[in-house]
Amino acid sequence: MTEPSATALIFETTAAEECPGEFLGDSADIVYFISFAYSQRYGADHPLAKAAAVLKRRLGLNLAPLLTFGDARADSGDYERALEAIWQDAAPLAESARRVAEAIDQTPELRALTADFRELPDRLRELAEMADWAAQRGARVRLSYVI
Repeated sequence: MTEPSATALIFETTAAEECPGEFLGDSADIVYFISFAYSQRYGADHPLAKAAAVLKRRLGLNLAPLLTFGDARADSGDYERALEAIWQDAAPLAESARRVAEAIDQTPELRALTADFRELPDRLRELAEMADWAAQRGARVRLSYVI
């Protein structure tokens, strides 16, 4: 069995109760994907950045909800304000995560580009389920990460 990495995605909601959903595996693949997807606009040449470009430009998927994230380790007032600013509506995040997972599963080029991150579609589907749960409660969500 592989040890989980120290890198993890943190999913939070404003719901009154705790979300019953969880990541059933290491969420680091999502952190790597969203990080490279964000950096692809700056010319990143990593396979995950290329996958994000295909998803966005060729397939026309809205990646913005997935790219609304921040570093969970706020160590100053500026970072704390930035973390407060990334709360978002849950439904668009659920839709984006679900559509990206489906596109990876159904597109040979995307499967090849994400081959080193085999659990990415499963983790994205789990994220979509958690965001759906939050949306059903009218809650907002926040994505942050630790490395």
